[in-house]
Parts: sequence; structure tokens; C-alpha cells
Amino acid sequence: MQTKKVIRKIVFASIWLTIGTGIAILLVAAIGKKNKDLCSDIHISIKGNQDQFFITEKDVLQLLFTATHGKIKGQPMSSIDLVQLKRALENNKWIQEAQLYFDNNNMLQGTIWEREPIARIFTIGNKSFYMDKGLKRIPLSERVSAKVPVFTDYPENIENRKDSLLRSEIRDISEFILHNTFWMSQVAQINIDDDYEFEMIPVIGNHSVVLGDGKNIEQKLNRLMVFYKEVLSKTGFDKYASIDVRFAGQVVAVKGKTKTRIDSIQLRKNVEKMLVQARLLNSDTAFTTVQTTEKPMTKRIALENQDDLPGENDEKATDPAIAKTAVKSNRDEKSKTPKAVMSKQNKKESNKIKNN
Repeated sequence: MQTKKVIRKIVFASIWLTIGTGIAILLVAAIGKKNKDLCSDIHISIKGNQDQFFITEKDVLQLLFTATHGKIKGQPMSSIDLVQLKRALENNKWIQEAQLYFDNNNMLQGTIWEREPIARIFTIGNKSFYMDKGLKRIPLSERVSAKVPVFTDYPENIENRKDSLLRSEIRDISEFILHNTFWMSQVAQINIDDDYEFEMIPVIGNHSVVLGDGKNIEQKLNRLMVFYKEVLSKTGFDKYASIDVRFAGQVVAVKGKTKTRIDSIQLRKNVEKMLVQARLLNSDTAFTTVQTTEKPMTKRIALENQDDLPGENDEKATDPAIAKTAVKSNRDEKSKTPKAVMSKQNKKESNKIKNN
């Protein structure tokens, strides 16, 4: 009886030993297979502006080969450090984000999100770079040129705080222009002055547009559009040397010498096209105007309804020269006839005010 129990124990032990050995062999084999699994291939997908890519699949592969000394395809997957490769890709100034993983076919899959420029900037020293929404500098590309608003005279040496603020305002202006077909075709460039404020140079017309800072850019350009529609469409686009839209409720236009007018068939077509687009805005803004005797000649156009727009927090006209012009204009209003073009309804209302 005792012998049978011993034999039974020996049999069970042998069975468990056999099973344990088999499991161990399978685990070792699985681990060995895993270690011997090789990278079968590499596939790269690039996302961003679908019209043009500044970085190509070839560029990404070159970055990967540089980081691994060319050892990816055919190498054990366990020997490839995906975290290191991700970091190497994202160090490239054109790459915003990278994702890497091995699929079920042992293929290295890479998805790249490219940075999208929103402005091209020229410095005072004539250096040039792009800027994206994250305010990051992006180098120029020999392959593609981005169609974005152009800013000139960016200061070479600027404090970090002022640099960040200036770039934020450039971003605000650029994003508004980029999403507006009319202004994208009308804005040639935007200059930055010594006070870090902006002056727009239009494609059509020989005037400049004083924007001031980058705040409330939509309201400022809306005022300019109304001025184009109601005044310049009747007086011509070369009548004024400067148009100031900085202040809420008014547009200040200054007469003066302008550049030589380029009178061509294409220019006339462009003007006509722009005015057609302007008329589509259906603005009911009323214009009143007063002409002063200050030199150079200045006309102040008050937009009575334009500044009821929500979120309007523009600067008020505190400049001494402008304040002086306003005072003199009020003094001479009774003796001078407004010379700017007004609608018939506005003329009647103006005459009623004078008669009262």
C-alpha cells in the first residue's frame, strides 16, 4: 500500500514536471520569437496644409535614418527606440508632432503633423522667416513658398516680453486676413514702426493705412471697407496719402503727395472687382464729414453706427494733433460746407441740423 502511494506521487510529479517544462519551453520560444521579430518596412503619413507640404516623406525618412544610423528596416523591433525617434523628428522646426508605432505586420508606422505658417516676417536686417499659430519661428523652404500675409521691419533686438506681444498681434492680424478672401488679395504688406505698431500697404491704391496695434483688427478693417465703399469709390483711390482707422467711430483721411499712379487695364479691373465685393457688405453706416484747414488737409469721417459692434474696445482719439483738428473742425463747421460725398438722406439730415 505504501509502495503504491509512492509510485502515484512519482507519476504525478513526472506529469507536472513535463507540463512545467513544456510551458517554460513555450515561453522561452515566444520571447525568442519576439526578440527575433524584425521591422518589415516603414510607412510615413504627413498631415497639414493639403495644398502644399514643406516637409516630405523623404525628409522624414532621412531624419529617422540619421537618428538610427540607417538601422531600421530588417532590425529587431526590440532594438528600435521609438521614444528617441519621436524626439528626433519633433526637433525638426517644420514638424509639430510625430507618432510612431509597429503594426501587426511589423511595419513601422509614422504619422507627422506639419507646422502651418500664418505669416512671413522680414526683419530690419532683411532676414526672413515664417511664424505659425504657436508663435514659433519656421525657416524658409527651398521647395515651397507659403501664401501668407507679409510683415516687414521686424526689430532685430527686442525684449522677450515685447517680442511675445508683437508676435501675438501679428498672429491676430494674419489669422483675420487669411480667412478673408478680399483682404488677402488687397493687403500687399504690413510694416512695423518703431513703436511696434502696424501700417498696411494695399495692393490697389497709393495710400497707406494706419492700423495702430493689433487689437480689434476686424473692426478696424470693417471701417476701412466702409470708407472704400462710401468715399474712395467716388473720389478715387489716389486722393489720400494716408487713411487712419485706429480710433473707434471714425476714419481720418489725410491728403498729400502719393506715388505715381499706375494706370493699366489690369489695375482698373482690380478696382472694379474690389468695389463689387465691397458693395456686397450692405452696410447702412452713415457718414458725416468735416473738412479742416489744417496742413496737410485732413478729413474726419465719423461712422455713427459702426461702433455698435459687440466687443468694440478700440482706442479713443487722444492724440493732441487729432484733438486739435476736432476742435477746429467744430469751430468752423457752420462756415464750411462738407465736401465729402454723402448719401441724399444724410445730406437732408445734415441740412436739418444746420437750419436748427
